[in-house]
Amino acid sequence: MYDVSTRKRALALVAQGRSLNSVSKQTGISRAAIRSWQDRLEPLPRIAPQDPGPPADECAYAYLLGLYLGDGCISPHRRSGYYLRIACADAWPGLIELCRDAIRKVRPGIGVYILQRQGCVAVTSYSQHWPRLFPQHGPGKKHDRRITLEPWQQAIVDAHPWEFIRGLIHSDGCRLTNWTTRVVAGVRKRYEYPRYFFTNVSDDIRRLYTDTLDKLGVEWTYCTRNGTPFNVSVARKASVALLDAHVGPKH
Repeated sequence: MYDVSTRKRALALVAQGRSLNSVSKQTGISRAAIRSWQDRLEPLPRIAPQDPGPPADECAYAYLLGLYLGDGCISPHRRSGYYLRIACADAWPGLIELCRDAIRKVRPGIGVYILQRQGCVAVTSYSQHWPRLFPQHGPGKKHDRRITLEPWQQAIVDAHPWEFIRGLIHSDGCRLTNWTTRVVAGVRKRYEYPRYFFTNVSDDIRRLYTDTLDKLGVEWTYCTRNGTPFNVSVARKASVALLDAHVGPKH
C-alpha cells in the first residue's frame, strides 16, 4: 500500500511526460501500480467545495469550450466531484499541450493528467465545478440532447470568437489539401487548394460553429454525404486565409 502523497508524486512525474518505466525506476513503485492509479485516478487533488467563480482566463475558456463540445466529456467520480476529459489524438502532441495549458489557465493550480489510450490520450482534470463551467454536460451523447450556450458563455465566445473556432476545429476539424483538374489551352492541368472541414453530428454544435463563422465574415458551405449535412466546408481563398491566420493546421 502507498500513501496518497506517494501516489501524487508518481502521477505528477507521469504527467510531465515521463514513461511508466522511468517513473518506476525512480520511485521504486511497480509500473502495474502506477498504471492502476492512472485508471482509477484516486489521488487527484481536490479543490475547495465553494464555487470558485467564472473562468480565470476567458480566452483560454473559449478555446477549451470548443474542445469540450467536440471531443470532451464530464463524468462523475464515484464518491464526489467530476472529471473533465478531452480526447486528443497521439498524432497531435502540440494539441495535447494546448489543451493542458487551457485547463490550467481556466482553473489555475488544478491538476491535469494524461491518460494514454489506444491511439489517443485523455487530457483529464478533476474538479467539483466542471458541470458549472460546462452546463452543456448531461446524460447521453451530445447530439441526442439540446446544446445551447448560457448567456455568460455566449458573451465569452463573442469576445473571443477565434479561440472558440480554433477549439472546435482542433477537436472535430481539419485542414487538408484538395485538388481538381481544369482544361487550359486544351491541356488538362491539376490544381491544388487548401480547405477546412468541420464535422459534427450535432445540429446545435454545427450551428454554433457556423453562426460564429458568419460573425467573423468567413464563408462556408455544407458538404452532404449520403444526404447528411454533417460536414461544414470552408474553401474560398479569402476565408481559408482567415482561418490560416487564426487557427492553422493541427500539430
